[in-house]
Amino acid sequence: MSSALLRVYPSELKIPYEVKKQRSCCMQLTNRTDQFVAFKVKTTNPRKYSVRHSCGILLPRGSCNVTVTMQAPMEMLSDHHCKDKFLVQSVVVQDRATMKDFGPQLFTKTPGRLIEEFKLRVVYIAANPPSPVPEEEEEEDSSPRSEGTSVISGLAGERDFAVDKNQKVQQEMELLGETRSSQQGFSLMFVVFVFMSSMFIGHLMNEIKV
Repeated sequence: MSSALLRVYPSELKIPYEVKKQRSCCMQLTNRTDQFVAFKVKTTNPRKYSVRHSCGILLPRGSCNVTVTMQAPMEMLSDHHCKDKFLVQSVVVQDRATMKDFGPQLFTKTPGRLIEEFKLRVVYIAANPPSPVPEEEEEEDSSPRSEGTSVISGLAGERDFAVDKNQKVQQEMELLGETRSSQQGFSLMFVVFVFMSSMFIGHLMNEIKV
């Protein structure tokens, strides 16, 4: 948010709320003019907050950070609603003005003196917010793709394994067939050899008898 003299950012003070711990936040004040501008920061609850750089003079187009620190709360809140507010006052001062020229009279309303005021409310936020969760659309886009890739890879691996297994089985069957054929051929040759041997021995015995 902006006024004619100052730009105040952010427009509300978000302070983390945590029991027994001090928490701080910052606001930035920027001089939007080519003049020297004095500022003063006030709060509706001065006992609860401390302000660093609660007052000062900004050079033309200059800026500064203001740190607001909340005293450590002693109890939890039933809700995070807060009624505390801050007020930033600003007024044009003479060129080359310094803090020696700063005084309460600067913010006293008199004829011909324009004092601008900007109000900010205090908002309590969780001290330890949960980690961001990916949006549902991103999950829907990413999960099926990864699962599909995994399934395709698994089927391809099973297919290759089955092909290899089938080839091995065929090789084993062919080897077994060759082994059986060789064994059968050997057995047949052995039977023929025995038969021929017996025939030869019988013929030899007949000749001996004669």
